[in-house]
Amino acid sequence: MGYYIMQDSAVAEFEMSEYWYIKPDFEEKVQDFFAQKREPEVVLELDIPGKDFNIAGKGSSELKNLLKRLGVDSEILRRIAVAGYEAEINVAAHSQGGKMISNVFDNLIYMQFMDNGPGISNIQQAMTPGFSTADDLVRELGFGAGLGLPNIQKNSDALHITSALNSPTLVEIIIFF
Repeated sequence: MGYYIMQDSAVAEFEMSEYWYIKPDFEEKVQDFFAQKREPEVVLELDIPGKDFNIAGKGSSELKNLLKRLGVDSEILRRIAVAGYEAEINVAAHSQGGKMISNVFDNLIYMQFMDNGPGISNIQQAMTPGFSTADDLVRELGFGAGLGLPNIQKNSDALHITSALNSPTLVEIIIFF
């Protein structure tokens, strides 16, 4: 359980939800990554405006181009691009904006997406293909089919989501090279 401080200084209690997915045979690698606390070789940061689908996707595209220049395998690049794009679109579609931070290491990419949004009340339900809380504008633009989080998981070696209703959401993605 955590606390959320609202602008009028009132304190509201909230129930933080957490979701972990680690691809089979990657548990030890993921644990080692978090335990080592290494410094990334490159860090890319990008603000993601809410409801701006012209900018959403720019960060994953820049990241893909950087990793391509560094010689990362094309299949890994595809997975990174898909996971990153889906996460960026989710931030743009479901929040008032947020940030993408991509940490490039010699053997992996660690992406973080933080939003200023309404939170996810039931992460397990949100992981169900086809489930969506997208508004009419997002759907009219061709987004909001409820496949973002499942596609992120499908393309990740590890996925961690923390959220609560009426609080920011953090999505962390690890893909090994």
